This record gives sequence, C-alpha cells and structure tokens, in this order.
Amino acid sequence: MRRLRLGVAGLGRAFMLMLPALAHHRRVELVAAFDPRREARDRFVQDFGGTAHEGFEALCADPAVEAIYLATPHQFHAGQAVAAARHGRHVLCEKPMAVTLEEANAMVAAARAAGTRLLVGHSHGQDGPILHARRLIASGRYGAVRMVTALNATDFLYRPRRREELVTAEGGGVVFSQGAHQLDIIRLLGGGMLRSLRAQALAWDPARPTEGAYAAFLQFESGAAATATYSGHGRFDSDEFLGWVGELGARKDPGAYGTARAALSGAATPEEEEALKRGRAYGAPGSAPGLPPAAPPAFHNQFGFVLASCEGADLRPTAEGVVIHADDRRWLEPTPLPPLPRAEVLDEFCAAVLDGAAPTHDGAWGLATLEACLALLRSSREGREVMLHHQVATRD
Repeated sequence: MRRLRLGVAGLGRAFMLMLPALAHHRRVELVAAFDPRREARDRFVQDFGGTAHEGFEALCADPAVEAIYLATPHQFHAGQAVAAARHGRHVLCEKPMAVTLEEANAMVAAARAAGTRLLVGHSHGQDGPILHARRLIASGRYGAVRMVTALNATDFLYRPRRREELVTAEGGGVVFSQGAHQLDIIRLLGGGMLRSLRAQALAWDPARPTEGAYAAFLQFESGAAATATYSGHGRFDSDEFLGWVGELGARKDPGAYGTARAALSGAATPEEEEALKRGRAYGAPGSAPGLPPAAPPAFHNQFGFVLASCEGADLRPTAEGVVIHADDRRWLEPTPLPPLPRAEVLDEFCAAVLDGAAPTHDGAWGLATLEACLALLRSSREGREVMLHHQVATRD
C-alpha cells in the first residue's frame, strides 16, 4: 500500500492532538517537519527520522515531501498554503483555514492553479458520530432536517495562550478556534447551504480581551433553522451532557472543577503564560521522547450537545454513536470507533490525495465555514442579520 509522504508545519499543540493518528496511520509516513523551536526539531528527528527544517520554504522544497499538514498559528495559514501549492504540495490545513475571506480565496485559487488538494481539518465535523448522523440524514429515513441545536461550554478561554490568541483580528478568541468546529457541524448536518446568520459575540473578562462566548441563530436556504451557543469561561462544563466524556474521547473527573483557571493563576505575566503554553508543546523541555501507543480511543471525539431535529426523528450524536429519538422509542445506533484518535481526518485526506476521492472538507467547504465565522463577528459588531454568499452543499 502506498503511503502519503507527509511533512508537518508547526509542532505545537495541534500537532500533539493529531500525533497518535499521524504516527500510526497506515496510509501516512511522516518524513519532515518545520518548527522554529530547536528542541521540537530535534525531538522530531529522534522520533521519526527524516528532516527537520528551520524554515517553511525549506519544508516545501524538500523532495521527500508530497503533502503538508499545516498546524501553524492561524494568521500564517494563507501565506503558507499558497507557498505549498506553488511547490506542488497538497495541504491539510488546521481550522480555521484563514482569518479573512480574501486569504481563503487565495488559498483555494492557488491549489486550483497548481492542481493540488486543499483540505481543512481537524474539524469536529469529521468526528465519527457526526458523519454517522449525516449518513442517516442523507438516507432519507427520517425526513429532512428542520432544526439543529448545538451547545458547548468549556474552559477554552483559560487555557494558556500566546498574545495573538487573545487578539480577534489575528484569529484569536472562541469564534475562529471553536466556532469553526461548531458551525462546521451545523453546516454538515443541515446540508451546508446557510442563508443568513444573526449573532452576538461576548467578551466580559477584561483580562482576556477577546470573545469568550457567542450565541447565534442561523437559517438555511432549505428553510431549516439552527442555534449555536458556546462559552469558553470554564464554569459550567457541557461534557456533563455527554456522560463526562471529554472532547478528546476520554473519561473526565467531574470533581476536577476549575483546573484551567487554577493553573493559569500561576502565570503573573504574558511571558509566563506563553511559557506555560510552550510546556504543552511537542519537544518541550522535560518531555520524554517516544511515540504514543497505536490504540483506538475509548470513545469518539465530541464537541458538546448536538441535536438534529428531522421530520421523523431527532438525531443526537454522542461519544458512542447516534441516539435516535423516534415517535415511540429511543435507541443508540453505535458508531464503530476509529483505529486511532482522529483517524477520520487523515482518512479523508489520504482518500483525496492517493485515491482521487472528492472530499467534503475541501477548500470551498472550509471557506464557507470561515464565512459563517466572520458573519458571526460582523453580525455582533453591526447588530444585524448578515447574508451569506459563499456557501456550498454537503457532499454525501
């Protein structure tokens, strides 16, 4: 079986979350990396061999690399994706794909001109139970989707951050980082074609000067409606609604309350907070070399409470599968676990690059989700409904 020769740009937190899948996926071979941190580059060579580059252009020019996983900070995605396409490299770009629509359009155009693939992920729209729910919807068994409800409450705002992660214009705040997940899920389940969005984004902690929460009402071209609610303030935890299974598919201790805020309280300056962030990255001083085990997760990844209300039943994705609420009974339709956490992301990318399959999460889809994120911020800023013009339909 031919394996995709993959280079990684950015060995930070996003890479750490994808590491089990990247290290052990049967169709991927990690051959190179780029990161400005010497300790991260050294650790990559120790764990994987290959080449670790000090510059992104050197990664693009590496003849061993045929595709790049772009896990750098949001504000660098556009320029790096365009450069990768210019070198003929396929790109899997972490969400959000960019910070502006102009940047996203440039990424799509560059990939089209080069004849390369551009996909956006990881997104929780790629989680197994969400895809399972979409298959049930596409089957027509339960009629059309009429309403989608999505709610998530986490401690996102109080995890250690770099300075730009608290600056909205540079892609900071919950709308770009978390809304990209939630709006992707809503678009996927509702068919993709949003018509308009009305929202309020909220920032009520002066010490974290960016949006920490939002509430949005969305309408689809089909006439279906959706609500999206998110809070990253670290008090109520919506994993309570998921049986205390966390976002990454592991059991949580409900008694471990307020741990993010408590840990952050030990950082008195922005520099100390950035040091805490670096301590969670790949190759951080004191971290042991070696790869995570190749084992399936205990549960699926999840992104809070989601309910797709169809004409004939309500479909509720969970960390175990899809609960179907029909007229006379309720049952769980289990979703088989992937062999590795987040393997679905690399499955989609490899199928597109190696097999020529048409992906759902391509550049046009990522641009449409970004448009919804930007519309949320604009609606809140201007106090009005915002119409959407770059939406694409879900590919079933």
